[in-house]
Amino acid sequence: MGWTMTLKDDFGVIGWTRRAGSYLRLFLLLSLFSIPVQADIVFPKDHQFSWRAGQWGHCIGEECGSGGFQTRTIWCVHTEGWTSHHSHCQHMDKPDSQRHCFKVCDWHQDLFEWEVSDWGSCVLVPFFSHELKLRAAECITAQHGIQKRKVHCVRTSNRTTVTSRICEFFSQKPTVEQACLIPCPQDCVVSDFTSWSSCSKTCSAGLQHRTRHVLATPMYGGANCPNLTETRTCSNPVDCPAGEGEYQYSLKVGSWSGCRLAHDKDVLLNGRTTVDFGTGSDENNTVTLHTHHLASHHRSHPHHHAHAHNKNPMSWELEVGYQTRQVRCTRSDGKNAMLSLCTKDTYPLTFQACVMPKGCQTSDWSSWSPCSKTCRSTDLSPGYRLRSRIMTQIPVSGGKRCPTLEEKEACNIIGDLLPNCPRYMWRTTDWGECRIFPLLSQQDQQLANISILCGGGIQTRKTYCVQVPDDSTPHHGKEVSRPVNARLCAGEEPPSAVQHCSIPCQHHCLLSQWSPWGVCLHDNCKEPQGKKGFRQRRREVLWESSSPKESCPHLVESIACEDPACYMWQIQQEGTCILNKSSCGAGTAVQNVTCLSAAGGYVPIAHCVDDPPPTEVTCEVACAADCVVGPWSSWSPCSHSCATKSAEGRQSRTRSVLAIPGKEGKECPATPALEEWRVCNDHPCTVFYWEASAWAPCIEDTSVGLNETRLWNGTPTCALGVQIRKVSCMKMNAGPVISKRCSDSSRPETVRPCFLPCKKDCIVTPFSEWTACPSACVPENAAAATQSRYRTIIQRPANGGQECPDTLYEERECESHPVCPVYRWRTHKWHTCMLVPDSVRRGLNGPGEACGNGLETRGVSCIGERGESGEPANMSECLRWAGPLPPQIRECRLACKDDCTLTAWSRFSECTGCGSSRSRKRSLTGRSKKKEQCLNEKLYPLEETETCPCDEFLSQPYGNWSACILPDRSVPGSLQSWMSHREVKECGQGLRYRAVACVDQQGHLVNPTLCTDSGYVVEICHIPCPLDCKLSDWSAWSACSASCGSGLKIRSKWLREKAFNGGRPCPKLDLKNQVYEATPCYSECSQYEWRTEPWSICTINAVDDLPACGEGVQSRKIRCVKRGTTSGEAGSVEDNLCDQEEIPPRAQVCFLACPSDCVVAPWGPWSSCPLQCDQGAARNRSRHVLRPPALENSACPELVQSEPCILNNTCFTYQYRVSGRIICTAGQNYSMNWSTCHLSENAICGQGLRSRLLDCIRSDGKFVELQKCEQFGPISNWKLSESCVVDCPVSCILSDWSTWAECSHTCGGQGVSVRTRRILQEAHEEGRPCPSQLTQTKPCPVRPCYTWQLSDWSACAVEGAECGEGLRRRNLSCVVYWGDWSETPPQPVKHELCGDKLRQQVQQEMEQPCFVPCPGDCHLTEWSSWSSCQLTCLEGRSFETTGRQARSRAVIIQVMENQGTCPHQVFETQPCKEGKCHSYQWRTGGWSNNERAVWCQRSDGVNVTGGCFPQKRPTTVRHCHPPCTKPFSHCTPSGVCGCEKGYTEVMTTHGFLDYCTRTPGVDNNKKADVKTNSGKLKPGPSQAQDLFSEWTLRPVGPDGRVKLWVYAVTAVGFILILFIIALSFLVCKPSKTTKASPPPQKPLTLAYDGDIDM
Repeated sequence: MGWTMTLKDDFGVIGWTRRAGSYLRLFLLLSLFSIPVQADIVFPKDHQFSWRAGQWGHCIGEECGSGGFQTRTIWCVHTEGWTSHHSHCQHMDKPDSQRHCFKVCDWHQDLFEWEVSDWGSCVLVPFFSHELKLRAAECITAQHGIQKRKVHCVRTSNRTTVTSRICEFFSQKPTVEQACLIPCPQDCVVSDFTSWSSCSKTCSAGLQHRTRHVLATPMYGGANCPNLTETRTCSNPVDCPAGEGEYQYSLKVGSWSGCRLAHDKDVLLNGRTTVDFGTGSDENNTVTLHTHHLASHHRSHPHHHAHAHNKNPMSWELEVGYQTRQVRCTRSDGKNAMLSLCTKDTYPLTFQACVMPKGCQTSDWSSWSPCSKTCRSTDLSPGYRLRSRIMTQIPVSGGKRCPTLEEKEACNIIGDLLPNCPRYMWRTTDWGECRIFPLLSQQDQQLANISILCGGGIQTRKTYCVQVPDDSTPHHGKEVSRPVNARLCAGEEPPSAVQHCSIPCQHHCLLSQWSPWGVCLHDNCKEPQGKKGFRQRRREVLWESSSPKESCPHLVESIACEDPACYMWQIQQEGTCILNKSSCGAGTAVQNVTCLSAAGGYVPIAHCVDDPPPTEVTCEVACAADCVVGPWSSWSPCSHSCATKSAEGRQSRTRSVLAIPGKEGKECPATPALEEWRVCNDHPCTVFYWEASAWAPCIEDTSVGLNETRLWNGTPTCALGVQIRKVSCMKMNAGPVISKRCSDSSRPETVRPCFLPCKKDCIVTPFSEWTACPSACVPENAAAATQSRYRTIIQRPANGGQECPDTLYEERECESHPVCPVYRWRTHKWHTCMLVPDSVRRGLNGPGEACGNGLETRGVSCIGERGESGEPANMSECLRWAGPLPPQIRECRLACKDDCTLTAWSRFSECTGCGSSRSRKRSLTGRSKKKEQCLNEKLYPLEETETCPCDEFLSQPYGNWSACILPDRSVPGSLQSWMSHREVKECGQGLRYRAVACVDQQGHLVNPTLCTDSGYVVEICHIPCPLDCKLSDWSAWSACSASCGSGLKIRSKWLREKAFNGGRPCPKLDLKNQVYEATPCYSECSQYEWRTEPWSICTINAVDDLPACGEGVQSRKIRCVKRGTTSGEAGSVEDNLCDQEEIPPRAQVCFLACPSDCVVAPWGPWSSCPLQCDQGAARNRSRHVLRPPALENSACPELVQSEPCILNNTCFTYQYRVSGRIICTAGQNYSMNWSTCHLSENAICGQGLRSRLLDCIRSDGKFVELQKCEQFGPISNWKLSESCVVDCPVSCILSDWSTWAECSHTCGGQGVSVRTRRILQEAHEEGRPCPSQLTQTKPCPVRPCYTWQLSDWSACAVEGAECGEGLRRRNLSCVVYWGDWSETPPQPVKHELCGDKLRQQVQQEMEQPCFVPCPGDCHLTEWSSWSSCQLTCLEGRSFETTGRQARSRAVIIQVMENQGTCPHQVFETQPCKEGKCHSYQWRTGGWSNNERAVWCQRSDGVNVTGGCFPQKRPTTVRHCHPPCTKPFSHCTPSGVCGCEKGYTEVMTTHGFLDYCTRTPGVDNNKKADVKTNSGKLKPGPSQAQDLFSEWTLRPVGPDGRVKLWVYAVTAVGFILILFIIALSFLVCKPSKTTKASPPPQKPLTLAYDGDIDM
């Protein structure tokens, strides 16, 4: 079910159709919108009561649509306004109170909306209903304006307009008008008047005028411009002669009519000819100039354009017609007069031949070029496309100008459907090899072995620009893009092309000292074999670099030995000797037996293969009378470090007798029994060690699978391989021996696995696109053009990969390029000379003879040079290819009866050389030889002379020399450019260039190839090479700075030559111009030591026969030996080399116990004190009893001793010190001094090693063995070496020079060609600095600049008359100049050098109509020059970028009677750029006779009229207030009343003039001596003062003397005052005298200025 409704209302027909289940698409608001809504509706019944209706209510209904209704209230009202009953009003006229309506729902709002246009411009409101027009003085910043916009209600579906009431139901209608502000009115501003012109007459009365011009036109309702001209009469003292007429007569001509043919509406039925004297159209004055590009967009073959035949004629013919003008004689009062009053002998020319105009014709438009915007870019700028047409007919004789020959329009403005624009980015090749050679100075490069260099270096790579594939297209990550021009990536910074690198060096390892020789061990303790073993000693690597470990020397040395034992028994005595029966004698002692490994650890007893020692051993306790012998001393040092064939090591130990035997006691052993010797260091002196060679390169191991794996650093590898090295057993100081001589357990490995790197094939980019071939045509015999392409190596081959191709650069000839067609002009014969037709001559005044000046024409056609004779072609082809059009018209003359006749010109005479001249002659013939006018050689020259042509040219150097340019060593396309970044040599032999100017004999610049082949003068130049800083070789190391412990030793270099001319700079030098290197050193503190021998026997001085016991003395020998000397070696040195403070005692008190005395063992060692030597701590030592006393009551001496721990006496602390700084153990860290960074011998920079040493310092400051400090931790805990980096002296690295750019100027002497390079790597440290020259310029050949030059407009020329309509012309000439107009003025040359003059002329306006006023004519002046550019500003700030400038023409009145014919003054404006804000201010001059000048001045100092507010104009005349009405008074320049000369002012107490009195003794003609007072403007006198001032009684007479009555009045007044004082004293006398302060005295003020002469 559906329904359709259509309703026509005041906004048209709106209809809709509803289907079942669908929504309304369009709807109509019924009567709600079709009937205007009113607040009151009145229906008259009679004159007193009427119906009144309220407004309709909202539409009410159950559903959306037309089923709604709305109601309103109806009531009956009286005319006075009160409501009455309904019966008083007529029911027939009662309005409806209910009606149907369309109920609107919310969703209907989506169907309609308001459409709002942009706001219009702000328009000035002249006045409102409640306020007057704003005055300029009242406007402060802006004035009221209004701007409007259009608001429509439209359908959202099709944007059609409907009534506004529909949208008003949903939302309020947007405002249509709004207030706006317009800048304040700007009055017209004009300049000052010029000076008055000369008088128009030299006798009697005349006129003179002066003018001014418009600087700024009125805007925003400002005042109009005033008159630009002022005229005044002038008179001359000389009266005009009586014979001279009152009027002047002038011949006045009109403008030439249009050119017409003789048969065109000229001959009427009666055979008479009428002439139209109309001035013709002035459209030529308003033609807009277009720029014509005749051939720039038509470069393809001409036959590709198929134009209509009628628009491409095959030849051109011109027609000759005639034109006329009106001539009359005018009087100076503007009235016409008889023509005879103006003409005498000659009759003015009223007709002439002319060429019929032909308008410009063009071909059809070409098709549009492709849009310049072919992709969607981010800037959203539109593209453009072009189409063009060519000229097929050149306009002739003022014909229709050519229209625009090129059109340009925007295209792809939005570009949503276009693909994204390609993006370009930089890509890089792989890094090249690490090279160290560029870091060396020139001095080092000559000495260095390049193959063994290591350490820091640099590596380079190339950058190239590629097009990034679109994100929408799939591409692989390793895809190689085609290189494009680097300019496409100019917006991004190119990636770095240089980086630092490093070649590992074979660093020397820092090793510890050798450990002591170990015990004799089996080679393999797990499987012991034979009776031969090895004793070994080891050392450790304290620090090693990142270089391979095999670079360290051997760490294990071994010596062959016999009876090896991997495990040994250890015996420890436990307990005392347990006697068997008696109190002394034999007994047994228990000892602990354990099995120890060679490392000192406890192992099970089964490991010790020898028989174990007994667990109990016999012992003995001496009886009271027995001899007591002390324990064995420790073994002495071994006499030899190893055993040789002639010597072996021995060492001994001793014991001494402690108690002599008594009677029947056991005797002491014999003296030899007190000493024991044994063999030591019995191993041979031959030392063996394993020496390993370097690892061989990794080779493929076929036994391992070829699964691809990766190295630890992530580098992909392809196979597992092996490395092999050779290991040899070496004999110390001898060479290799058989392997059995070395310990097999310490043999290094000879094979290890390794990873083979993948093969790397060479990767190159695809070839770039071929460079473009020339699109323009080329001459047929021109050299063939070439195009090239290139590709870049990205990855070099490695590990047997595929090699790179040989060809990286290709060049070929362009396949097909258009050859320029050849066309030429063919000229036809000249037609006969055409004059004005006789029919026209007979109808005009003037000579009737058919002779005089005329025109002759010829036709021109176009010929294509294809065959021998050629074939006709369209004229448009010759316009493009054949050069300038030959002239088709020339003036001619048919001789009249009275003309002068001459012979033809003779041939020119022969030239005698360059600089000479040649001439030709002619002569008069017939009657002309006797005619006076023919003898005037200015009009009829009989000889012509011209300069001979000359082919000799003069070359002269021009401009400055270029910089010295070194030859480019790079070879394009070769493999050398793979890593072309190098340290460029900036010195040597080069060339410098200077341009050559080639001039002819007239000094005109010509093509430089006429003088030289290249256009340059070239000479050899030299750039001095840079000299690097040179230092000496390293000096020898100095002695160690510390005589004991760790110190530093230093070596130095000193300056030999400073850097010069951009060479490598020196490193930082000290004040002595030296540079140092320091390394730690160690001086043995105890190089010498005291060595003691065993004590002698205790000697006791026995008295008589007493036993030799008790206290005695024993001695020993002491000698000073070098530390490390074995006892068997001689080597005692002076005792003063050993520490005297630590010298051992040579003698000591000894004690031999007597029989039956208690005997104790020697004291054991002191126990250790606390590490920090705590206060109050003590140390102990003990001894035990060897023989108890015989008597029980006898006591043994003390067995334990104790003493306090005293710092630096009995107790010492020890500390580590690093490089001279003590490191506290309490956790406080000090800064550590390191050595300088040391490099490998073959490195000049990069990673190195710095080190420091460790000392052990006793608390008393003495250096002791490091073992003393090991209680604080082993030495390995200290970081004594670390890696360091020496910055590489990287020299500046530059890119290659770019190719030479195009010349900056195509001609002239200012053109230069530029090439540039950029810095790839800045200089670092002592590298060679970058040169300052990153840009080089070379002068371009000086080619002549040819251009068309338009002359200035000539003065207005009227042909054949004094005034009237004329023409001003300008000429077009071809000039040559040197590129700078200011330096070399242009010089005229032949037109052919600039091109087609005719085609250039049709683009310019060469003639302008003008008017020369006749005497008495009222006329306009010439246009004034354009004013300066001015902006609309507010408070000195402008809110616009385009300004305005104005010019004007003033009216000149020559005769007052002609004022009625005067034109109106005119002015015009034009937009301009770079305007300025101007402000205006009143300026005043100084006062002169109470007058001054007041003028308005612009902020740039120009005096103007207008611009300043008239209400703020200062006064020009000054008046005194009050007026000067006193006799002999006048208003002074200071604005107050003063007296005339000879009178003196007498002033009132208020400073005003009271009267003027004659100055005594002064003539009226002389100035008085008394100064007059200018006075100050004070409050005016009261009326009483004015009354008294007008009295006729004057105290001073006319002669200046005081009158007698004044004295009488003074005397009477004085007596009266005395009487009043006396009376007052008597009446007011107080009874008591009191002191009172006098009343304050008022100062006496005189009316004079206080000068002394008063």
